[in-house]
Amino acid sequence: MNEESTFKILSIDGGGIKGLYTSKILEHLEQRYGPISDYFDMICGTSTGDLIALGLALKIPSSEISNMYEVHGPAIFPKRGKWYGVLRQALWKGKYSDEPLRKALEGMFGDAKVSDLHNLVCIPSYSVTDARPWIFKYDHKEGKLDRDNKAFCVDVALATSAAPTYFPLSEIDYYDKKQFIDGGVWANNPTMVGVLEALTYFVGPQRQFSSVKVLSISSLNNNGGKPIGLKRARAFMQWRNDLFETSINGQSIFTDYLMSRLCEMNHTGIDYIRVPSEQISTEQQHLVQLDCATPQAINFIKGKGNDRGEITKKDPKVESFFENTKTYIL
Repeated sequence: MNEESTFKILSIDGGGIKGLYTSKILEHLEQRYGPISDYFDMICGTSTGDLIALGLALKIPSSEISNMYEVHGPAIFPKRGKWYGVLRQALWKGKYSDEPLRKALEGMFGDAKVSDLHNLVCIPSYSVTDARPWIFKYDHKEGKLDRDNKAFCVDVALATSAAPTYFPLSEIDYYDKKQFIDGGVWANNPTMVGVLEALTYFVGPQRQFSSVKVLSISSLNNNGGKPIGLKRARAFMQWRNDLFETSINGQSIFTDYLMSRLCEMNHTGIDYIRVPSEQISTEQQHLVQLDCATPQAINFIKGKGNDRGEITKKDPKVESFFENTKTYIL
């Protein structure tokens, strides 16, 4: 074992159309350092973060991923009359069809399979069929895995993006028609998924790596809170989008807190850096929704991503991830 070797993980949060915020940050890093794939041993992503993770692992430039959000976002999340969307989400097939999303993914990934990736990946989803979390992985030799490499990237991306009440369940023929929903229901911030995988198979005594280093990138979140005095009795019709979004935001925040505390314990051998969400005012909250893809919202999210990208690429702690290329070879 190389005592000085560090296993580097890139972790990307979920967040619907707000993935554009993350892809713009990554654009700035790629402009400075080159392809992200060259620097990380593992890339983890949930929901929209998975689209980015798979794209990066296929060596698709971040600028092309950003373009996918800008071009296809309005079709994936079409703006309709308020009550049409509410009734469809509450009573019918879910708020949106997944066909525009599939079309966008096919345009970006083609017929690429997990075996075509250039990095280890961990992609959280949830198998409704098995009633348990499911993690799509590159079939690495350390775990003697032989399950996911023949799966199409498009199917994997749909499986971790099928947000309940937003999109239909994802059903994959390759897995005997198992059905999946959004990994954000349990791991919207997939950092712990990647760290656990690293500590289980790659890091430790008699292994290739001696420590773990994680760069975790937040989605753009509504962090301004709600005003006091909301109606206390709230059924689904009152909660709607907030029901899912508050759950995934809470999970992301707790994972960030847990990782920060673990890093304070010197014996863990874990280094963790979080690229945060930009601050959002109460007046701006309507532009920062999982499924708000209006031109105004897209420009706002893109602008916030560029702002944070300028800061991030100059951060010495972030720069340390790009001092050396990745070590693990598939």
